[in-house]
Amino acid sequence: MTTLRQTRYAYGEALVEVGKAHPEVVVIDADLYTSTRTVLFRDAFPERFIDIGIAEMDMASTAAGMAASGLVPYANSFAMFITAHCYDQVRTQICYPKLHVILAGSSAGLTQGPDGASHQSLEDMALMRALPNMTVLVPAEGVETEAITKAAATLPGPVHLRLGRYPVPDLFDATYRFELGKARVLRQGNDVALVACGHMVNAALQAAELLSGRGVSAEVVNMATIKPFDVPFVADLAGRMPLVVTVEEHSIIGGLGSAVAEVMAETAGRARLVRLGTLDVFGESANADELLAKHGLTGPQIADRVQKELVQ
Repeated sequence: MTTLRQTRYAYGEALVEVGKAHPEVVVIDADLYTSTRTVLFRDAFPERFIDIGIAEMDMASTAAGMAASGLVPYANSFAMFITAHCYDQVRTQICYPKLHVILAGSSAGLTQGPDGASHQSLEDMALMRALPNMTVLVPAEGVETEAITKAAATLPGPVHLRLGRYPVPDLFDATYRFELGKARVLRQGNDVALVACGHMVNAALQAAELLSGRGVSAEVVNMATIKPFDVPFVADLAGRMPLVVTVEEHSIIGGLGSAVAEVMAETAGRARLVRLGTLDVFGESANADELLAKHGLTGPQIADRVQKELVQ
């Protein structure tokens, strides 16, 4: 039986390993430590953990001060709150001085579920990738989450790490190594490229398998680094594929789809682009699977959309 994991759980476990390896790492949480899974770090290193309360703006400023003093803070909240509530502090106090703060945004995207529009972050990648000096990372599954969580401790400057609560199977094994700014091809294909990030990588793989049964050869690309972006890879993709489809649990404005579109607009390629994600709307309260289905982000729906686009 395939084991399913939420990336937030893999993050919490990896954070304890980071704490063991890096005594300079501290963790701050905004009264969500059970949900963000920083409770594991709190229990292992209580003297290096601060629950700052429901105060993300204060948390960002505190993290900036810690980083300026030589510590490496991992600041934690829901992805909606850690990017939007404290955007000014992140911009001016963290990104402008290029301080090494890791902003770990948990429960990202539609699959946050029943809490609805106020808690579902569909704009966080757009906000963070627009900031100078910010690195934006979106792991696809548990193994990659562990690797990225550990890598973030030594990456230069600010980092936004996007995590979710939707269970997905592990796609990688112990040989996996994270490469910053590099796309990773998970399945080779010739007719269409499905470029995905986060939970949607698994949905893209499901779609590719369904398309294979219909005679369509789909390449699946895991784009775990949204910034710095793998421009050469996407430029090459635009030159050799008839169709590129981006898949993200985020607005198609400003996220992965926009990053790919920006490259393709400046590339002499033959590919046509289709962006799948949310279409300039807020989320709403429902369970995760209902929300994914409403926005056409399940494996079968992605396969149907690709097949429709290929016959145009």
